Amino acid sequence: MFEGASNFAKGVDNVFLLIFAISFFFLIGISVIMVWFVIRYNRKKHPKAEQMKDNMKLEVTWTVIPLILVMLMFYYGYVAFEPMRVAPKDAIEVKVTGRMWNWSFEYGNGKISNELVLPAKKAVKLNLYSPDVIHGLYIPAFRIKQDVVPGKNNFMWFIPNYNGTYEILCSAYCGLRHSFMEAKIRVVSDEEYQKWLAEKSPEMLENAGLTTMQNNACTGCHSLDGSVLVGPSFKGLFGSKRVVIEDGKEKTVIADSTYIRTSILEPDKQVVKGFKSGMMRAYNTVLKEDEIKSIIVYFEKQSGNPK
Repeated sequence: MFEGASNFAKGVDNVFLLIFAISFFFLIGISVIMVWFVIRYNRKKHPKAEQMKDNMKLEVTWTVIPLILVMLMFYYGYVAFEPMRVAPKDAIEVKVTGRMWNWSFEYGNGKISNELVLPAKKAVKLNLYSPDVIHGLYIPAFRIKQDVVPGKNNFMWFIPNYNGTYEILCSAYCGLRHSFMEAKIRVVSDEEYQKWLAEKSPEMLENAGLTTMQNNACTGCHSLDGSVLVGPSFKGLFGSKRVVIEDGKEKTVIADSTYIRTSILEPDKQVVKGFKSGMMRAYNTVLKEDEIKSIIVYFEKQSGNPK
């Protein structure tokens, strides 16, 4: 705490300390007064109740002092918040997409990553987008949070102060797997960032496959971590044995590229045992051939045995 991982951390921490100090002062003060009243005005010392008259000075005091304190907290809170809404014109821009239930990051050159890689000591503007429900991009170490609302243009900006790896979380409850909606920020030197940004790695096609599935809401019904949702999980799919129902008969098939293609184009032809048919639409008129290939490449690479 109080390490200042971004340019906004110090301001937010100062406001937090101010509010905490005021709250702590009144917690102790009110508790002491309550105990004093219990001792001073207990029944043994005052067996007969007395009528208390109003006191205008006291009324004004406990109205004005809280008002001043609340306005003081508002002022310092606004001073810390206002710079967050004015992004530098030369800031590095990254499109952040929050969807059920993961984050993806698209850079100016078209590169897409599931990890946010940024250079230290440079201003970064994150343009926030959601294709489904409200999410909240929250970076605890940077002391910043912003809602990601469908149909609304929103952004956040900051300057990472130190190299390192930091957590990204979702602060708005967005459904079944909200608590698993997390990602990482990796802050590196400018030289390392430029090198990473220019790389045309084999992972690009793999990422394209995952992005295609995310854009078509596949990961909303099929998990990536083995948990069971509406449909069977994608974890360990490629090369695994699957018991399916085809033409009313049970059979075992290998989840190879042919099986994946068939499942995309004719989802009710081979339904995994234990799951209902008619739950998935056919994507034969939705996905292009290169998109289907990128999905197959993604599953091959996830298996650790790409062809």
